[in-house]
Amino acid sequence: MATRIRLRRVGRKKLPLYRIVVAEKTAPRDGRFIEVIGTYSPKAKVEADQITVDAEKARAWLAKGATASETVNSLLRKAGLFKTPTA
Repeated sequence: MATRIRLRRVGRKKLPLYRIVVAEKTAPRDGRFIEVIGTYSPKAKVEADQITVDAEKARAWLAKGATASETVNSLLRKAGLFKTPTA
């Protein structure tokens, strides 16, 4: 089973809200998922309130072989889940 960490839209019209979920790779965007590990609110006024992620769960799923989508990967970096190398 190939799993992927990606966004699932739950917001209303003109007010996007996303859940960061672990889902099977073949499942539809807003379809079946395995677990919710965070939320993303792009319209939040304060940047700190935009992303909430359960780091323990995210690391556990990545260790199990789940791959993050490009967008989720950048969100996890912003949330401080990955250390960015300084050169």
